[in-house]
Amino acid sequence: MTQDTDRHAMKMAKKKAARDKIMATKTDQKGLVIVHTGKGKGKSSAAFGMIFRCIAHDMQCAVVQFIKGGMSTGERDLILAKFNDICEFHTMGEGFTWETQDKSRDTEMAQAAWEKAKELIRDPANKMVLLDEINIALRYDYLDIQDVVDFLRNEKPEMTHVVLTGRNAKDELIEIADLVTEMELIKHPFRSGIKAQIGVEY
Repeated sequence: MTQDTDRHAMKMAKKKAARDKIMATKTDQKGLVIVHTGKGKGKSSAAFGMIFRCIAHDMQCAVVQFIKGGMSTGERDLILAKFNDICEFHTMGEGFTWETQDKSRDTEMAQAAWEKAKELIRDPANKMVLLDEINIALRYDYLDIQDVVDFLRNEKPEMTHVVLTGRNAKDELIEIADLVTEMELIKHPFRSGIKAQIGVEY
């Protein structure tokens, strides 16, 4: 037993030394472009997890929702009630595209949301800005992908993190991102006749 314990300790010591050597070459001084995409659930949920981490660390942050309309959601209600001094929250969309059925109005709202997003990203006080469901706006060409890419490349402050969510992320966005996660759908209750539920989806 002692021999196994010693062997394990030596193995872990070597692993730690190798890890420390790798970590010495890394930096934590870069604002990231983070993309959450894919057909699976959890894109916005994971992004809001990071927003709440920022809040917990007293880091100024902001959220712009591009598609979701005026319906109450847990994360928005909590931020507006308890944390609006540290996290600006802007719901700029009027609902899902199949509900609005008005492309010109959806385009107008998406453009207004993008202008607000740029204003928030340019403000160096904001350490993270979440652009919730912007990928949907990009997919339907409510926004110009090249405009978004150029802005993130050229105008985003060096230390600001920007999180962009929504399925069908454009290739151009994936190309410039530092971190891309694709949520894979394996099973979903909607297919069994279960609608979105409070505390799970909103």
